[in-house]
Amino acid sequence: MKFTDGYWRKREGFTVLHPVHLQDTRPGPDSLTAWAATRRIEHRGDTLNAPLITVTCTAPAPDVIRVTVENYQGERSRFPNFAISQESVDVSVDGTSITSGALTARFSDGDHWALDFLADGRRLTGSGWKGMGVASGPDGQYLHEQLDLGVGHVVYGLGERFGPLVKNGQTVDIWNEDGGTSSEQAYKNVPFYLTNGGYGVLVDHPGKVSFEVASEMVTRTQFSVAGQRLSYLVIYGPTPADIIRKYTALTGRPALPPAWSFGLWLTTSFTTSYDEETVNKFVGGMSDRDLPLSVFHFDCFWMREFNWCDFEWDSRVFPDPPGMLKRLADRGLRTCLWINPYIAQRSPLFAEGAENGYLVRRPNGDVFQWDLWQAGMGLVDFTNPAAREWYAAKLRGLAEMGVDAFKSDFGERIPTDVVWHDGSDPERMHNYYAQLYNQVVFDVLREVKGEGAAVLFARSATVGGQQFPVHWGGDNSSTFESMAESLRGGLSLMSSGFGFWSHDIGGFEGMPDPAVFKRWVAFGLLSSHSRLHGSSSYRVPWLFDEESVDVLRSFTHLKHRLMPYIYGAAVEAHRTGLPVMRPMAVAFPGDQAVTHLDRQYMLGENLLVAPVFSAEGEVSYYVPAGRWTRYLPAGGTAEVVDGPAWVTETHGFDTAPLLVRPGTVLAVGAREDRPDYDYRDGVTLHLFEPAEGRTAVVVPGLDATDTVFTVSREGSRIVVGRMGDALPWRVRIGEVVTDLSADQDSCTLTLG
Repeated sequence: MKFTDGYWRKREGFTVLHPVHLQDTRPGPDSLTAWAATRRIEHRGDTLNAPLITVTCTAPAPDVIRVTVENYQGERSRFPNFAISQESVDVSVDGTSITSGALTARFSDGDHWALDFLADGRRLTGSGWKGMGVASGPDGQYLHEQLDLGVGHVVYGLGERFGPLVKNGQTVDIWNEDGGTSSEQAYKNVPFYLTNGGYGVLVDHPGKVSFEVASEMVTRTQFSVAGQRLSYLVIYGPTPADIIRKYTALTGRPALPPAWSFGLWLTTSFTTSYDEETVNKFVGGMSDRDLPLSVFHFDCFWMREFNWCDFEWDSRVFPDPPGMLKRLADRGLRTCLWINPYIAQRSPLFAEGAENGYLVRRPNGDVFQWDLWQAGMGLVDFTNPAAREWYAAKLRGLAEMGVDAFKSDFGERIPTDVVWHDGSDPERMHNYYAQLYNQVVFDVLREVKGEGAAVLFARSATVGGQQFPVHWGGDNSSTFESMAESLRGGLSLMSSGFGFWSHDIGGFEGMPDPAVFKRWVAFGLLSSHSRLHGSSSYRVPWLFDEESVDVLRSFTHLKHRLMPYIYGAAVEAHRTGLPVMRPMAVAFPGDQAVTHLDRQYMLGENLLVAPVFSAEGEVSYYVPAGRWTRYLPAGGTAEVVDGPAWVTETHGFDTAPLLVRPGTVLAVGAREDRPDYDYRDGVTLHLFEPAEGRTAVVVPGLDATDTVFTVSREGSRIVVGRMGDALPWRVRIGEVVTDLSADQDSCTLTLG
């Protein structure tokens, strides 16, 4: 929300009180409280009728400082609240500063108010003149903070946003909406941003937070909330990757999805007509064309129309669900079902839920209902433990029947004129509902399928939602423009602490042109998770053209061969929070050329991907410093690209820019027919521009037994060693391949 009219004046109807100078402080053993006067105190009389703003600093983790700004402290506590971990921290406090790790918050004790954040003596950002404020307006009171942006500093994150990746110049409201991918609204709003200035900021408020990123004060990021209290955490990096690691340590690391989930998902699509015969035709068609399929997804109409959700198969088209699920499993397929947290009035569960208090109510006691989406639908009240178990029991029955995953759709259209079972504040509950919803679903799968076997396809999220992967980008369109906006949304989400992400290959709305479909296939199979899905039309490739079949086969096989590497990146995301798909600005923080790049990304640490957004195949992308090698050929181009360089080239539908970072030891698997296999058995270590010294690469085993390979280079001599189970393996440099038997643990190679 903007409170000013230009630099000098406030907006009409608003008055804003700002700290003028530091009145005094109270150091504690692990906290520092400061009182800021809102007018100059020259004598005792100036203390009358003068508000004091209370600012308290604490340290929940090393290199993290929480700042809590309060006007009236008598405001009742409201919930829900984000679950933010608290570590044991060595805190240093003196009269005007508090230090956690390398990060210090320091109040100015001079004539002018200032709160500065410093790391190792260098100022990162701070709140200066008229930065902090208590605003009163026509709709109530707000607290705002403004943190300085240095020259060249940019802001990323704030959830999944489909506009420009760099948020400078934007106004962003943290408020979950079902708005598609082509608007400023977002399904996944996260009040966390990171900068290239060495720090990130989490606003600890689950309700509506308004951000003005260099759009009110062009040299500051402003954030504001309604009420009497504002709390935010400054997280020191210094790199964007360090910030993400520390942020996810506070808010939760993603679970590790099962290996089968990284394969190709095919769905019935949304409003298309389908039954078991249709499913079998699609599955059989994929098999006949050597198109490996890992998951088949049943969208909304697995249930009867107007009954969503009753969690009952529509017997008119699926007369034998247990038998069908078994038949699909016998073909090596996993299955996924669409669900949402809404109960239509016609569903037999509506009366049951209303009678037992499982549905959200209005203040007068009526069940909240409307006709948007489903006629007379109500909303499951996940703040009620009995309602959670009631909903979970329906899912548990389906999981025990043989369903492997759930697409937990919706969760954004959450009303605020309601009363929650546990007394939650409706404004704070609007965004937080997604967290409760997805956790209930994820916990059921974890309970029934076992630890490490749970996976969602979720649309809505907020802070902490990264713990329940996977999330997909929502309702896009079948155009190159929407393909690009989908990527921007994914990169923005990855900048917000989410480790895994997917999108509807070919676009959701409309029927894609064959060229759009084929280009999107390459992008989709070079994402962490890959799903073919549409709205009113199917997405099986032979409906486009025969080349689409070949392109889908080629890139599915490629992803399966790359699974030792991709799954390794997934393990890293699970352990550290660093996403599988990484914005260039996260991967190369010292390179100023990557600041605004939003049409390419790093897949893991070592693979650069630049999707092609044109039918003709022309693509331009940036290659950072070093001698990079093309993993896929591009007709008429050199195998090696020396960076830093901008590259423009043309690709056929069977290729896309996929480059390997110099010094990489790329583990390539021996199978291309499935994503879940023993990655160590027959693995090929492909050496690209091997670096002097020692490099280690871990090839994960699905049974949690990893094999570690080491590559040591001294001049032209390279020694490759193995520590782990005895399995056959290979080493490749260029076109030269060395086969090693199961009992060989090392080999020596000579370059040149």
